[in-house]
Amino acid sequence: MVFEGLSDKLQNLMKKMKGSVRVSEKDVKEMMREVKLALLEADVNFKVVKDFVNSITERAVGQDVLESLTPGQQVVKIVHEELIKLMGSVPSKLTYSPAPPTVYMMVGLQGSGKTTTSGKLANLLRKDGKRPLLVACDVYRPAAVKQLQVVGGQLNIPVFEMGTQTNPVEIAKKAVEHAKSMQFDTVIIDTAGRLHIDEELMDELKRIKDTVKPQEILLVVDAMTGQDAVNVAGSFNEKLGIDGIILTKLDGDTRGGAALSTRAVTGKPIKFTGLGEKLSDLEPFYPDRMASRILGMGDVLSLIEKAQTAFDEKKAQELEKKMRTATFTLDDYLDQLQQIKKMGPLNQVLGMIPGMNAKALKDVDIDEKQFARTAAIIQSMTMQERNNPSILNASRRQRIAKGSGTTVTDVNRLLKQFEDMKKLMKSLTGGNAKKLLKGMGGFKRPF
Repeated sequence: MVFEGLSDKLQNLMKKMKGSVRVSEKDVKEMMREVKLALLEADVNFKVVKDFVNSITERAVGQDVLESLTPGQQVVKIVHEELIKLMGSVPSKLTYSPAPPTVYMMVGLQGSGKTTTSGKLANLLRKDGKRPLLVACDVYRPAAVKQLQVVGGQLNIPVFEMGTQTNPVEIAKKAVEHAKSMQFDTVIIDTAGRLHIDEELMDELKRIKDTVKPQEILLVVDAMTGQDAVNVAGSFNEKLGIDGIILTKLDGDTRGGAALSTRAVTGKPIKFTGLGEKLSDLEPFYPDRMASRILGMGDVLSLIEKAQTAFDEKKAQELEKKMRTATFTLDDYLDQLQQIKKMGPLNQVLGMIPGMNAKALKDVDIDEKQFARTAAIIQSMTMQERNNPSILNASRRQRIAKGSGTTVTDVNRLLKQFEDMKKLMKSLTGGNAKKLLKGMGGFKRPF
């Protein structure tokens, strides 16, 4: 879960503050002390924490808060706004060269995920109608060229390479010439990394930069490396000059403070986040959406965008009708599971729903085997049983378990989840739920 530890602490603080009918200067300072501790524990850079807390305190002790009818809510609003500002205020998109090809240079330490992220970026650009070329300029790390070729092969995106004996500067130069002649409009250069920053690495990167004049230099940072991520970002920006940051492994980072600090320390925007291992798991970074997720306000826009790419519109309309008429069957349940699976890891998807309890999502993990088991159980039922699970007595459940290679406990668990789902759908009658359903073209799922 993204920013899990930090999110838990801040959400609890916000809940306490939100209900406050009166807020004194002392209350604000006490709360800011807790916010400060939560941020420091989450690995946020000390100077960044100090500036952030001072900013909130200055605004929160103003007359507009102290004399407000809902002072607690006003303070929460200020924290939300300052968090957005800390992460960059507005999303920062990639820029393109007026004369193709546009060259992007990927830099970062070894192990930060540069090669995979280069593939993910190429995949994202292709979806936007671009024709990308991947370039293997890491001639030092064993099998780095092969790794990029494998990634390119999985995506069906061409990879330019000249083996491991050619100078990386020459490879980059020839790659751009090749892109021009073959009409590739974007070039993504996967450069070498080191276990730590050294002059030799920086000198090579500077020479590549001077030779191909990239439109943007994108620093790939492993969010799990804590304060080292901040130091790496600062050093690369100072010595090479970067244009944007891509945070990888954000889904595995329970603290997330480094991610909040990189932008503040370098002054350069976070452009993308890597939230999984699939080559489609790269998302544009939206400071406002991330701030809302951290504070438990949800991220309905991202949820809707994910749903729109995964959900079949016609099926969604049919489902909506079934929900209204309470004719939702186990076949529909399986169909929706398969569509939601396309949206990505379930705990991330549910984390975007406003008010969803982050703690309840910690252990949510529906893997491939669980999906296969669910499908096997449902497909081992007769049509009558799928349409009317209430007829499933003990002997029928035993037959289904045997036919699906599972246990009666597995069958019972699935039927309970299905009943829970029906109850949830019955309760979705409020305005917000209705809007969410309409936007998603489907429904939200409890699990």
